[in-house]
Amino acid sequence: MPTLNVYNMEGQVCGDITLSDKIFAAEINKTVLHSVVRAYLLNQRQGTQSTLTRAEVAGGGRKPWKQKGTGRARHGSIRSPQWTHGGIALGPKPRSYRITINKKVKRIAMISALSSKVAAGELIVVDNIALDEYKTKKIVSMLSALGADKKALIVLPEANKVVVKSAANIPGVVTAPVNALNVYDVLKYDKFVIAKDAVAKLEEVYA
Repeated sequence: MPTLNVYNMEGQVCGDITLSDKIFAAEINKTVLHSVVRAYLLNQRQGTQSTLTRAEVAGGGRKPWKQKGTGRARHGSIRSPQWTHGGIALGPKPRSYRITINKKVKRIAMISALSSKVAAGELIVVDNIALDEYKTKKIVSMLSALGADKKALIVLPEANKVVVKSAANIPGVVTAPVNALNVYDVLKYDKFVIAKDAVAKLEEVYA
């Protein structure tokens, strides 16, 4: 079982925590991680892009010149794709990019993502992440003390408006309650800063 130090918001070690092998020291399945991240990104697409075909472009109802005898190439419409202002051949049309992933695969992917963070030394456990007032400076100083002052994901046991708003305008920093975690965000950020209570909730759900 991996054992990590627990820090306070000043970056000082105030204890340790033993993590579950099933969640934080499992085998990392890269194939499943790829599938789930790809599905997540595709599901963000609106699929509303559209172009006009030759049938949808206005005009072009009359044959531009007679078929034979002009010395020019034969044409039937000035809205053919090869013409300026003509229709688009094989262009995008509205469609759904959605991919469904079953729950077992999502579970394996999340466990693999969390295990990869522990293996890379990028998971930081904080005793308690809380603020009495809206202060971006306090979140900045906490991340700096923890060595997570670049791209960081702060995970809370539950939504905390004060912490979320205090971290909202820090470049490269995102906050999320533990029940809204997704594999893409876990892998995307350099440091995974999680409150101790949120660790317990993760183990409760995925153990």
